[in-house]
Amino acid sequence: MDSSYIIVDYNIAPDVFKRVIMTKNLIDSGKFKSVNEVLEQTKLSRTAFYKYKNHIFSCGDNISDNIATLAFTLDDVTGILSEILSVFAKKEISVLTINQNIPVNGVANITISLRLKYNSQDMEKIISELKKIKGVNKVSLLAMT
Repeated sequence: MDSSYIIVDYNIAPDVFKRVIMTKNLIDSGKFKSVNEVLEQTKLSRTAFYKYKNHIFSCGDNISDNIATLAFTLDDVTGILSEILSVFAKKEISVLTINQNIPVNGVANITISLRLKYNSQDMEKIISELKKIKGVNKVSLLAMT
């Protein structure tokens, strides 16, 4: 299997995955003072939460509201960010934020948050296209909500 992502119907997902999603949503709500408070509420162990929190994502019912954050490791060459942004523009993907560190030893680290009209299956194709750009050393999906 070439894919590193799968989509599972919430109704058949393991209970621990559902609890991770609930926990992340409650943390994002800002209604709790600490992660421990949320974990007590969702009856999820800290171990399970931290094991899965960066790997379990919920795709919203409204696909146009999907937000994804990608991390890039790039060669420090002129125009590479422009090429990446043109991929997003061609696919009518809105760029919400760009965080770029000062390049060190010819390598730049960048995170870009996007508003998608696409689902996670399409995101895999977009990442594959981004990896083909000369000077893009690594692209990782950090989060998708």
